Amino acid sequence: MSHYEEASILIVTAVAPEQEAILRGLNGDDRFEVIAAGVGPAAAAAATARVLASGGGRHRLVISAGIGGGFDGQAGQAGLVVADRMIAADLGAESPGGFLSVDELGFGSSAIAAPEPITRALTEALNRAGLQAVCGPILTVSTATGTAETAAARSARIPLAAAEAMEGFGAAQAAADVKLPVLELRAISNRVGLRDREAWDIPGALKRLEAASSILTEVV
Repeated sequence: MSHYEEASILIVTAVAPEQEAILRGLNGDDRFEVIAAGVGPAAAAAATARVLASGGGRHRLVISAGIGGGFDGQAGQAGLVVADRMIAADLGAESPGGFLSVDELGFGSSAIAAPEPITRALTEALNRAGLQAVCGPILTVSTATGTAETAAARSARIPLAAAEAMEGFGAAQAAADVKLPVLELRAISNRVGLRDREAWDIPGALKRLEAASSILTEVV
């Protein structure tokens, strides 16, 4: 019997360094299956759906996790964000009056909510461990923000947006399609805004992701 035949919680990351950081934090907890799905919402949705379909109904929870950007005033660069909602921030259409979400167009929903009792418990547990966590909307984008103007526009459209990444809504949609609850957890590596790779702290974010994963085992 393989390790993953008993796993009931699927954690979806984008790339191997995120996957490896989480596995270190989980320290062999066999309730978890951790995959690197690839970058972007389409890759996350496809890989999540594939694993869930092959799992024979054994999974009870999906978690999208990794590093991401933090919005000024909401998430500090040395912190963590737990999503209360996963929002497809660029799913919609441009118009002369500005961006129209898929909700405003009448074609569906751009947001999937996380279960409040778990998000609250996880945020509180992370803070008790000294890991500076906040709970708020995490935006899923296909093109990462690279200017102050785009950051301001996204913050204006989605008040209290705390973080930005590229996979959460994809994994969430795959989970929602089979009626499974979903969480998103991001360790902040950079500020959302003007793109400045020299200011990013990816090693530090991966260490925080590892530490948060050890706390995750106590909550779910």
